Amino acid sequence: MGNIRIFVLTIFPQIIECYVQYGIVKQAIKKKKAEIITVNLRDFAEKGVVDDVAYGGVPGMVLKPEPIFRAYEEIIKRGHKPYVLITEPWGRIVDQSFLEEMKKKEELLIICGRYEGVDERVKKLVDEEVSLGDFVLSGGEIAALALIEGIVRLIPGVVGDEKSIEEDSFRNRWLGYPVYTRPREFKGMKVPEVLTSGNHKIIELWLLWKRIENTYKKRRDKIPASLSPLEREIVDSIKKGMDFEEWIASKNL
Repeated sequence: MGNIRIFVLTIFPQIIECYVQYGIVKQAIKKKKAEIITVNLRDFAEKGVVDDVAYGGVPGMVLKPEPIFRAYEEIIKRGHKPYVLITEPWGRIVDQSFLEEMKKKEELLIICGRYEGVDERVKKLVDEEVSLGDFVLSGGEIAALALIEGIVRLIPGVVGDEKSIEEDSFRNRWLGYPVYTRPREFKGMKVPEVLTSGNHKIIELWLLWKRIENTYKKRRDKIPASLSPLEREIVDSIKKGMDFEEWIASKNL
């Protein structure tokens, strides 16, 4: 499959249009791996009015249903059948597995919430509600941009070195490892000798150790339920307070 078309329904299309001119999203568009189409909700509203007060005395403004339905129907009329997402604070938390799922869609429509939210009747159009986490923003554009970048970078051919994608945190079994570049020494801080040793077997063990150590110290909830004998040994060694140098010395490699 590979390519994807993403519609973004928003009252601030400039936010999306500006962002996609840079970085990995720009490369995806240039390589014709992705198409990002902004849909200005105001174009489908009478006199450009997209919001109104809420019934029941609830404070704040609410996005009206009519312009959203009109925009959606126009997209359908043009032969598209996108999978529809809407940004909501209580939605499914976006994680790497969700991005992997969305990568497989041919077309997506992201409805960006705004103000106190959207008229609940809009949910009839929606396949999933999504969120970046348990916090509230004034609108869904930032979430939409996170989705766009997170998805398109997974499309084969977008990132130059696809092996780097395979090494991502949350895609691998463990979190990422520390990385270094030149100079070998900077303000007294040196690149670990193991990385300049040329001993690929030791380097691979160091990378695995650092992945496991990083996960153990920062996100123990992400430690896999099933561990290989080597992974179990490393976890137990880290729990005992050993560092890599001590552990590798004990292996007589």
